[in-house]
Amino acid sequence: MFGFFYYDWTILIVLPAMILAMWAQFKVKSTFSQYSKTRTRAGLTGAMAARRLLDSNGLYDVNISMTPGELTDHYNPKDKTLYLSKTVHDSNSAAAIGVACHEAGHALQDAKAYAPLKLRMGMVPVCNFGSSLAMPLFLIGLFINPELGWGFMLAGIACFSLATFFQLVTLPVEFNASRRAMEGMRDCGILYEDELSDARRVLSAAAMTYVAALATSLLSLLRLIVIANRHRD
Repeated sequence: MFGFFYYDWTILIVLPAMILAMWAQFKVKSTFSQYSKTRTRAGLTGAMAARRLLDSNGLYDVNISMTPGELTDHYNPKDKTLYLSKTVHDSNSAAAIGVACHEAGHALQDAKAYAPLKLRMGMVPVCNFGSSLAMPLFLIGLFINPELGWGFMLAGIACFSLATFFQLVTLPVEFNASRRAMEGMRDCGILYEDELSDARRVLSAAAMTYVAALATSLLSLLRLIVIANRHRD
């Protein structure tokens, strides 16, 4: 038998990505906190800035609502609503405006049928289903006869790879939303040039969390493959 799945040396494969993920989370929180103290000269709140960006692109039907939590901001394409946390919705800092306009960038993607966003949206139910099956299938294969278990483990790896592909598709979606946000904040006069630099730092820090998520998923997938091969041998 291979041994304890969560306590063998293959955890070292994922360790670099886990460290990167922890660093990315720390970086985004500390960067947001730093630039949350900087009030912008135009005096717009995050909600007001997002509204200006949306209206300038004719997206009058997209709503803006407050959502509980910290950095829980997101765009829901199903109800065409930006959900902004209180620290973003009501703040007139460069950090808040950057995050709010990033979410508005997703609404712009939706309106223009941006292909990677459409692909990611279409993958959600499949990835959720695959993710729920991945580890049960893999563990069944790990703890039964190697010849029979190999098929279960391959099925688990295939399901897990769907989640990895989802993370891969997420990267261009997030980077493109930030690019649209930066262009919109400049074109709509939401932020001055020096303030745009502050917002860019916040969005760059946030982007690293998606890079870390992809790295974690890729290395976790590699770990499963290594375990499966050892179990088969």
